[in-house]
Amino acid sequence: MTDAIEIINQASQIVAVSPNEAARLCSIGRTTRYAALSSGELKIVKIGTRLLITLVALRDWLKRKDFLSGE
Repeated sequence: MTDAIEIINQASQIVAVSPNEAARLCSIGRTTRYAALSSGELKIVKIGTRLLITLVALRDWLKRKDFLSGE
């Protein structure tokens, strides 16, 4: 049980993830991920050579997608 609590605590501290992890979290495919990144719909942060997507940007993108779909 302690391991589960530690994992939850660590997850609550994460502020950004890789594009691959973002796609996995949203259950979207590679093509959708590339389209969102290349169009600028999904904002990225570049630190050195590393590309990251903040969880705030990911949530905002998902909200816009939900709004556009009319649901």
